[in-house]
Amino acid sequence: MTQLDGIVLTPEGYLRGRIDLSNDSIAQISGTPVSEAEARDSGLPIHIPGFVDLHVHGGGGRDIMDAGDAAPTVARLHARFGTTAMLATTMTAPMEDIVVALRALAPHIANRPRQGARLLGVHLEGPYINSGKLGAQPDFTSAGTLDEFLALGALAPVRSITLAPEIKGSMELIPQLVKLGIRVQLGHSLASYEDGCHALECGAHGFTHLFNAMTGMHHRTPGLAGAALAHARYAEIIPDLLHVHPGAIRVALRAIPDLYCVSDSTAATGMPDGDYQLGRQRVTKCLGGVRLADGTLAGSTLTMDQALRNLVSLGLTLRDASRRTSTLPAAFLGLSDRGRLATGCFADIVTLDRDLEISAVHVEGERIER
Repeated sequence: MTQLDGIVLTPEGYLRGRIDLSNDSIAQISGTPVSEAEARDSGLPIHIPGFVDLHVHGGGGRDIMDAGDAAPTVARLHARFGTTAMLATTMTAPMEDIVVALRALAPHIANRPRQGARLLGVHLEGPYINSGKLGAQPDFTSAGTLDEFLALGALAPVRSITLAPEIKGSMELIPQLVKLGIRVQLGHSLASYEDGCHALECGAHGFTHLFNAMTGMHHRTPGLAGAALAHARYAEIIPDLLHVHPGAIRVALRAIPDLYCVSDSTAATGMPDGDYQLGRQRVTKCLGGVRLADGTLAGSTLTMDQALRNLVSLGLTLRDASRRTSTLPAAFLGLSDRGRLATGCFADIVTLDRDLEISAVHVEGERIER
């Protein structure tokens, strides 16, 4: 049995003690309670839940849409930075490209890549989006049908889908997807505030990369962002401090109870500056970001450990930052055995030093080589 000593962040707070691991799970946690200040000042290793990233396009030079052996490469890159579970996220593309990508993902979802994060399933980011709010998506948008979605879901488990609620047929599709257990997210959209509210009433669960690629908040036309700020329980946000201004992140934190973080990472993550592929788009990594040739932001190079540190730099406690990078995204998917350190949960653990830099990562009990 593996034993990890130090500070343990549990759902109830910090303990000075240890975690006992048995195979892929946490067998027991023991210790005495301490405050966050005591935990941070102790100099002991700090064990927090592994990060859960629900929006990952790529990493390590590979893109999920590459198919083939891209997924294991992406999963291994992100595991090194503390992501222990993730959704492989597709791009808007011709349907034949999406089919190839999902077929390639299926075996890696069924069996976790060695030394890699657990692939929980697929996040379909399109093609059911608005061509007027593509962001970095190529223009292969289409109106979705339930039959088409069922055919995609038969290839690989789809856990989440981004769609634009104003597109014809979307409002009718939302409750059908919800019945299938799919988390519906609103994004890449020209929807009005009223459209957003109606979509939530139809069962939509959240919002894709809040503020980015959606109608913005204005005091007379609140837009889709306004619907999120006024009514959402969940929304994802990219805290690289480039996609969203720190002030806007603070607004979202005050307005949306279960705001959680995603990386929206691309093939350029963990790689040097240069040109990379994002689906059918050519993107360039430079100056800390990833952009199309016209300067449009095209995903990110963010890793979830940096997301955690960025949240702390904005004034969040480590405990709250951990909640928004681990516990809440797991809860969004309805998972209670990930995103938290508790007896019986998967042994998905990130170990930090006093500067919040990673010193060790365990995915389902396997120590990741760094």
